[in-house]
Amino acid sequence: MTPARNPQRLYRSFSFRLAFTYMALFGASVLVLLGFIYWSTAAYMSQQTDATIEAEITGLAERYDMDGLAGLIDLINERLSRKPTGSSIYLLTTAFNTPIAGNLNQWPATRANAEGWLNFRLENSSQNEIHLARARSFTLSGDFHLLVGRDIYELEETQQRIIRALILGFLITLMLGGIGGVVLSRRVVRRLESINTISREIIEGDLSRRIPLQQSGDEFDTLAANLNAMLDRIEELMDDVRRVSDNIAHDLRTPLARLRNRLEQLRSEAQSSHSDTQLAEQALADADGLLQTFNALLRIARIETRQRREGFKTVAIAPLLRDVVELYEPLADEKGQTLELAINDPLSLHGDRDLLFQALANLLDNAIKYTPPKGSIRITLEERDDRGRITVADNGPGIPATEQQAVLQRFYRLEKSRTSPGSGLGLSLVAAVAKIHGITLQLKDNQPGLRVVLGFPAPSGKH
Repeated sequence: MTPARNPQRLYRSFSFRLAFTYMALFGASVLVLLGFIYWSTAAYMSQQTDATIEAEITGLAERYDMDGLAGLIDLINERLSRKPTGSSIYLLTTAFNTPIAGNLNQWPATRANAEGWLNFRLENSSQNEIHLARARSFTLSGDFHLLVGRDIYELEETQQRIIRALILGFLITLMLGGIGGVVLSRRVVRRLESINTISREIIEGDLSRRIPLQQSGDEFDTLAANLNAMLDRIEELMDDVRRVSDNIAHDLRTPLARLRNRLEQLRSEAQSSHSDTQLAEQALADADGLLQTFNALLRIARIETRQRREGFKTVAIAPLLRDVVELYEPLADEKGQTLELAINDPLSLHGDRDLLFQALANLLDNAIKYTPPKGSIRITLEERDDRGRITVADNGPGIPATEQQAVLQRFYRLEKSRTSPGSGLGLSLVAAVAKIHGITLQLKDNQPGLRVVLGFPAPSGKH
């Protein structure tokens, strides 16, 4: 499943958490910056309003000092007549707060602070609204009270617009940052997933796979190039080891074959001269065992290098099992064993028939070898949960659970003394054949005995 179709995997990825962290830090810095802009803008506008009120108070006070109360009233009326619907607020009252001039009907009920500033609500009769006003009061000589202020509705509205714009800008920043983080994370996850996919294929045995480069020159390309170089070196070393092993096997097989031929000649001469041939027979058996071991090693090496994959075709499993059982039936009869074949579903498999035959033959050979006389061996072919299953079960001594994986290794023998015949390569060959065919190999307890289960895709393989 790709990262684009698996959001949980994307959200759990390190690249997404890193992008989200940077987005959070960037959003916090933007929020601080926008807050500073709002604070400085609002403070500047408030200071400008206060400065305007202070200037008007100074002008009115000077006019009162020059022309007295009548001049002050004329100046207030003049200013109001120039802008009847303006934002300026004036109120001149007597000592008992009786209005004399101005555009307020009464003195505000709000108490002024120590500097004479008041913030109060102002009813706008023309628009049937209530605005916030800011004013300053002071006392003139003669015990007259003067209030000068401004309707700060526009100031409030401007500040609210600034707040809304800042919030919208912050949300847009977060949204764009989040989209950018997801896009960046998906790109990084795709690059990493391509590396992981290739790595899994390499782990499964395909050393020819390489991580694709995008020629971007970034860190991922550098990492991919280094990994590819490492894989080239590993493949080269593996080829060297395999080549040396093959050469050793080939070089030893030739003298062993010559040795066997000479031993056979020796046995023939001993038989013709009526001499004891027991030593020659034993030497021939040892030579045959060595040749079988080297042949098995070479077969496993060829299977693991996938040299036989080009010969794959659809193989009917049922006839293959019948051939294997027919081959080993006489050996089972010699030991008085019951060999049973049950074909519940006629299935087929895409693979190499000879390799599959060899693997099944090894399993059946082991079952006959370790099952006691009069024992029973059962081979089953069936389909379960859309998968084909071949089961080889016996009632022999079985394999301990702690050693069921170890027996798949080359030359591993349960019998540490190694007195019984065998090379310890039979199950290794079965494992190699299963791996190249994509077959799952499981060793289970048959209570008593061993049950070997081979699982493979079945729906498209019915025959």
